[in-house]
Amino acid sequence: MPETKSYDVVIVGGGVAGLTAALYAGRARLSAVVLEKMAAGGQAVITELIENYPGIKTVTGHDLSQVMEDQAKSFGAEIVFEEISEIRVENRKKIAIGSEALYEGKAMILATGGEPRKLGIPGETEYRGRGVSYCAVCDGAFFRDKRISVVGGGDSALQESLYLARMVEKLTLVHRRDQFRGSKILQDRVLSNARISIVWNSVVEEVVGNHKLQGLQLTNRQTGAKDFMETDGLFIYVGFEPNSGFLQGLVDTTADGYIITDEKMQTSMPGIYAAGDVRKCPIRQLVTAASDGAVAAVTAEKYIEEQAHFSFQPSAFSSQPKNLL
Repeated sequence: MPETKSYDVVIVGGGVAGLTAALYAGRARLSAVVLEKMAAGGQAVITELIENYPGIKTVTGHDLSQVMEDQAKSFGAEIVFEEISEIRVENRKKIAIGSEALYEGKAMILATGGEPRKLGIPGETEYRGRGVSYCAVCDGAFFRDKRISVVGGGDSALQESLYLARMVEKLTLVHRRDQFRGSKILQDRVLSNARISIVWNSVVEEVVGNHKLQGLQLTNRQTGAKDFMETDGLFIYVGFEPNSGFLQGLVDTTADGYIITDEKMQTSMPGIYAAGDVRKCPIRQLVTAASDGAVAAVTAEKYIEEQAHFSFQPSAFSSQPKNLL
């Protein structure tokens, strides 16, 4: 039987949201553990350069992640590299089930993040950060006055294409169908933008390069014709997948798996909070993840205080006779 370890707050996920939550929990003198399956920092740690985090001009994702990890530890947070397979709630205790131990908390913060959906083609992983990106706001400025490509046809692909078109020389939008799935107003804006050209009914079969991205191998889905397109950058918008499958219905989510919270980061399960990319929110940036983590930790602190106060109150079902008049 795995060992059970007890804390005030169990934080599942060690990205920016989780590390910020740990920092704020520690400052509140709460014992906290961060459970991270890979590396502290989450998506940030694999980002080459970060230029849009307030107060920091330019920093590597690795360096920012290290500073956040060190800050959390300095306030007493424990960081454990452990993949969580299940969450349970038993007698108000929130329990994260890992392979090495059970992590029990009075409150829990889910900061498991998510992943941009991948194309799953040769070269995609190899050239991530060297021409392949999933975030226009993060990386668009690196391609100023260059030729880039965008893959996708939904709102995200169209919105990000319009954003990127303001700074690049030329943008080619590759879509697997003969019409977009995004909103009509975004379609109209993209189709009328002189810097954006469309390649319809086509898929990217391979990312080609030599130390950095050089071009894309395309295939027309209707004719089967092959074509090579030179490009300096590839932005992929074919969906985003929140890491919430292991929750197995414990908290309410949207149809596509995002955890639903209120403005205090409370989920449908009392004492369980969500922060960062895994929750339903309009924008996913490092600064919003940090904000979510801070709010979740402060709300969790108040919840723990309320539960402690409640536990010392006389039972509402006292055997004392009641005045029924």
